[in-house]
Amino acid sequence: MKKELIKELFQKFEAARYEIKGIECWSARDLQEILGYSQWRNFLNSIDKAKKACEGAGERIPDHFADISKMVKIGSETEREIADIALTRYACYLVTQNGDPAKSEIAFAQTYFAIQTRKQEIIEQRLLDIARVTAREKLSNC
Repeated sequence: MKKELIKELFQKFEAARYEIKGIECWSARDLQEILGYSQWRNFLNSIDKAKKACEGAGERIPDHFADISKMVKIGSETEREIADIALTRYACYLVTQNGDPAKSEIAFAQTYFAIQTRKQEIIEQRLLDIARVTAREKLSNC
């Protein structure tokens, strides 16, 4: 995947983020476009699989997949309400993991989340190492 495309997809993903009560989330309708799905019903298949994975991991589905609605323009300045789902970052991760990897956008998202997960693991390990070294220094100074 070209560097420019990766940067563009990353920027689209981060730009689509918003907050509800201090929790970052994404509109499933927005994520559908970002991930290259032209049909909502096809994207719902990935969401349904992600919900099962969420439940299987012992998480509560409503904590990560909140049913919402939004207004969309349908022409000549009129709007109608459509169903949507607010997704946490964890839900976005699960959706991408259950998406169609033949889509370059899904492949990017899977890679993005894998890298972010690894970065977090490294940070947590370094924090543990620092705490261990600090504890040793305190003991040796006694």
